[in-house]
Amino acid sequence: MIDEEIRERLFKISAQMRRNFSELLNSVDLYVGQDQLLCQLWKEDGVTQVQLSESLNCEPPTVTNMINKLEKKGILLRKRDDADGRVSRVYVTPKGRELLEPVEKIWRQQTDKLLEGFSPEERITLKNMMQRMEKNLS
Repeated sequence: MIDEEIRERLFKISAQMRRNFSELLNSVDLYVGQDQLLCQLWKEDGVTQVQLSESLNCEPPTVTNMINKLEKKGILLRKRDDADGRVSRVYVTPKGRELLEPVEKIWRQQTDKLLEGFSPEERITLKNMMQRMEKNLS
């Protein structure tokens, strides 16, 4: 009974977070997932599409579709690798860099809302339990 309730609550939290992020990211003309792709590039610009797929744990066609959409908006740019012309590298444009602050603000808002009322100790305990859950699934 308790296991079923935990599963249901995790599902509800995940679904609500996705809805909230979707609504907020829409205000900066992004979709859920595109913010995570941008985050990877903000950390390390010029990676390959394969590297993005691996770091995002997404199928390559999904990443390609995201890149195509963001490239059309002028947020990303693909360039052939100088050393290996078969490889394409993905770069954030200045327009894409301008999204860093608003996206981080959205993430902070949602995290603050999610963890409202939790003490620092409870947050540490929650983080540790979630790490264990993540490890259990891998």
